[in-house]
Order: sequence, then C-alpha cells, then structure tokens
Amino acid sequence: MTGLHELAWRLLHALLCLHRALSARLRARFGAWTLAWRRCCRAAAAVVLAPLGFVAREPPAPGRPRRQPVRARAGLARLRWRSDGRALRKLPVHVGLVLAEDERSLPDVASLVVWAMAVGISYISVYDHQGIFKRNNSRLMDEILKQQQELLGLDYSRYSREFANSKDRDDQVLNSHSAVKVLSPEDGKADIVRAAQDFCRLVAGQQRRPEDLNVDMLDSLISSDSFPDPDLILKFGPVDSTLGFLPWQIRLTEIVSLPSHINISYEDFFSALRQYAACEQRMGK
Repeated sequence: MTGLHELAWRLLHALLCLHRALSARLRARFGAWTLAWRRCCRAAAAVVLAPLGFVAREPPAPGRPRRQPVRARAGLARLRWRSDGRALRKLPVHVGLVLAEDERSLPDVASLVVWAMAVGISYISVYDHQGIFKRNNSRLMDEILKQQQELLGLDYSRYSREFANSKDRDDQVLNSHSAVKVLSPEDGKADIVRAAQDFCRLVAGQQRRPEDLNVDMLDSLISSDSFPDPDLILKFGPVDSTLGFLPWQIRLTEIVSLPSHINISYEDFFSALRQYAACEQRMGK
C-alpha cells in the first residue's frame, strides 16, 4: 500500500511539471503575438480617433508609477501647508519679510509670500531698505500670482487685483484671504510724520493738549485700519537690523533671523514659524 501511494505521488508530480513546462512554452510563443495584437489595436484606434480630435495616451512603462496631474499635486501641497498652519500653537496674523541682502530674488520672495498665504497668514509685508521691491511692485505681484498657480494650483485669472487701500496703490489684495503690501523706508517715516502733523493740528484746534501725547495716542494716530501691526518679522541676511522697517509698529514684534532668502525651502520657512509659535511673548513684562 505504501508503494502504491508513493507511485501515485510521483505520477502527480510528473504531471505538474509537464503542465508548468507546457504553460511556459505557450506563454512564450503567444505572448509576443498578444503584444503585437494590442499594438495593432492601439494604432487602429489612433487612426480612427485622430480626425475626431481625440489623442490616445500612452500607457505607463511597466513598474513606473503614474504621475499625478499638476493640479492634483498642487492640491495635495495646499492641504499639507494649511494643515501645517493649523498644527501650530499660534500663527502670526501679519508677517513682515525684511530683505537685508545685496542680492534679491523675486521668485524666492514670491514663494515666501505664497507659503505664508497657504498656511493661513492674512497679511504679508515685503520690505527692503533700498525700495527695490516697491519700484518693481508690479513684477513682484505678477510673480506672486504665477507662484499661486504653480504651487497652489489656483487659477489666478479668477482673482481680481483689487487695492486694499484706495489711497495707497501699493496695497493689493491677491485673494479673499490674504493681502500683500510692499514697503520701503519712506513708509515708516511717513507714518510718524503724518501722525505728528495730525497731533499738531489737534493741539492747534484746542482738541488736544501737548501733554496728552503718549504711547496710546501716538499708536492711534499711526495705526492703519487695513493692516495690523506685524506679529513676526522674518529677517533675511547677515545684518542685525530691521533697516527702518515700520519703526513704530514693530515694538512688540518677534524677529526671527534667517541666513538668506535665496533658494529658501518651505521647510526653512515653516521652521521659523515653529520658532515663533514656541516663543513666549511677555509684552514688556
């Protein structure tokens, strides 16, 4: 009985080996025919559909992952950045980008602005002490709109370039959630001069007395309704100075220094936001 079982197992094993050999041979012979048939069908379909305006898409190479469309990748990035912003303990409402470098890059500054928008920052100021960005305001705004489309997948033709303040054509709203202002040294000085003139007129009109001038009074004269005071300054460059950026409005502002804005990454930008979120603001106490 044992010998009979052994003979049966040997016979089954031989049949299994034969089946595998035949399957491999048939697959090798007809596999090329199958591939050729598929290519013929694809070519015929292209000939028929081309006059109708359809284009057949080539299938991806075996083992090569499908690439996501640009809009899909941008959508994922937008969700990630917004999630990063919500994960912070606190997020600045107004961030100032102070460029203290001799070399300046419009695309890198535009990326910083768009990243700030993406994480949920409502107001962004761009400043350099030579006023280069303010003189090239339209170029910077165009680059920001371009970066919005490339990084966030937003169709910038849907957003009208409205002015945040009708008296100041440098304030431009880029979407319904964030606004950008381009500043130069004249802006901070002009605010203080204007506040002093307004107070002198109040004193001349006997609406105020000279001794009424204090921190709160000057703050009310200088403060803008459109932009709040900056919560955070990101200073780029080796100079340990804000170089005249809104001298009155930044008395309670946190300052984070970064080596350069040239080729800056999102990780460097978000690391600065994490540093701000972790700091304890004592407000002069």
